[in-house]
Amino acid sequence: MDRREFLHLTALGSLGAVALSGCAGGGGGGSVGPAPVAPTPAPPIAGKVMLGIDVLAAEGFARIKGLRCGLVTHRAGVNGLGQRTVDVLARAPGVQLTKLFGPEHGIVGVAAADVAVGHAKDARTGLPIYSLYGATRRPTPEMLAGLDVILIDFQDIGARSYTYISCMRYVIEACFSLPRPVRVIVLDRPNPLGGEKVDGPFLDRKWRSYVGAYETPYVHGLTIGEIARWAVATPGVLELDEATRRRGTLDVVALRGWRRSMTWNLTGLNWVPTSPKIDNAKAALGYAMTGLGAMDSGFSHSTGAGQNFRFLTYPRRKAADLVAAFGNAVPGLVLQPQQMADGTQGVYVGVGDWPKLRPTAISLHMLRQACVWAPNPFAGLTGSKRELFIKHLGSEAFFEELRTQGARIDLARWMARWDGDAAAFRARTAPFRLYA
Repeated sequence: MDRREFLHLTALGSLGAVALSGCAGGGGGGSVGPAPVAPTPAPPIAGKVMLGIDVLAAEGFARIKGLRCGLVTHRAGVNGLGQRTVDVLARAPGVQLTKLFGPEHGIVGVAAADVAVGHAKDARTGLPIYSLYGATRRPTPEMLAGLDVILIDFQDIGARSYTYISCMRYVIEACFSLPRPVRVIVLDRPNPLGGEKVDGPFLDRKWRSYVGAYETPYVHGLTIGEIARWAVATPGVLELDEATRRRGTLDVVALRGWRRSMTWNLTGLNWVPTSPKIDNAKAALGYAMTGLGAMDSGFSHSTGAGQNFRFLTYPRRKAADLVAAFGNAVPGLVLQPQQMADGTQGVYVGVGDWPKLRPTAISLHMLRQACVWAPNPFAGLTGSKRELFIKHLGSEAFFEELRTQGARIDLARWMARWDGDAAAFRARTAPFRLYA
């Protein structure tokens, strides 16, 4: 089974979520070379978080004036007014935007998951668009030729397997590897899950891939700028030798007005779809909650627009069966029985108590429950199917226990282990956090 088949079965590349809660706050900024630079607090912006692209504009584009710039972005790369970052930079005085780069789904964001995207030309600006999800996933030296700086403007959704942060890593590595390194500037954006939740399976280094490019818990709790700062400053995170890593330069244009306790609904920003199925601001949590649980398990978590990856169903099971299986299993979770027009019953996955909720817990229970309601579906996963499962989940040891023990797997032990991994990850990344 290749990744396209996997995505067809699980739709892991584009999931849905629920409304979240938090409170307002501020932000900071800083540049990173081989060691972190302490962030400088910025004043809060009343009623609205100020995005990295808007901060750059408010500074008069001073960081990039007179430089030949490339931009890696996608459909959700817009400023606070909804204007494309492409257009903002193209018309900025003194800025020479010359090349664009697009990730999975392309710059316009309509390509399906795992579908190759070709090079193109931007209709509005006429600039060339180089695909980083086609013949190559890394910008080649030829693509980077003539650039002084590359800006990265992605809206992430807070989960390890969503590929924009992988694209960011590959871009940084390519820029730093040149004989004359290209400077990298990350225009930061909020983590829609906030910055307090760090949860779920930890990725074994052996299984790093494009759907898991960093050794992190599944829910990482960082913004893209913070991930970049940690990756550039920490030996071994990037696939670079030490001399190459130290030659490169990273700058992060930090948010203003964002705090770790803020989830998307408190940012004052409008959601722009980050991929075809992440069509609203509720999508990120659903990705974290139900995506892993639908891998090869028989569960479905999508019904269409508005309920993508929020509506759990299982063959020949009623809503009451799902409520009985999961209703008391995950603190903070709310399951609402529903019936589709064709009579299919399931439960809508909601959140009743966000502070208590472990986002990935429902997925782990789904994997175990699949072994209760049917012969262990994981026992026969071998070869590419096994590898794809582990690359997304992250833990080979967990998979082997699930494969051999099925419904007897000790979820409590694994969750306790991953709690320890999460605490250690928080400590390792604390010096690179930009926001309180």
